[in-house]
Amino acid sequence: MAWIKTVADDEATGLLKVIYRAAHERAGRVFDITRVMSLNPHTLRASTAFYQAAMSRPSPLSRAQRELLATVVSVTNGCRY
Repeated sequence: MAWIKTVADDEATGLLKVIYRAAHERAGRVFDITRVMSLNPHTLRASTAFYQAAMSRPSPLSRAQRELLATVVSVTNGCRY
């Protein structure tokens, strides 16, 4: 878990509560990468929209290739995410 303050599921209100609910519906939980941005729900919403567009919209790359690239970049950067 992050070493910065984050908002727990049961503490979320307003826009953050909507975002957390969507995360639960999509993935069954709220991932830490989402929780790290919980203090700024508007930034979190923009980040989520960008990720979904990059990974789900039509592209010359398959979804698997995009996931592989994300994994390689994370490993190269020493990120365990």
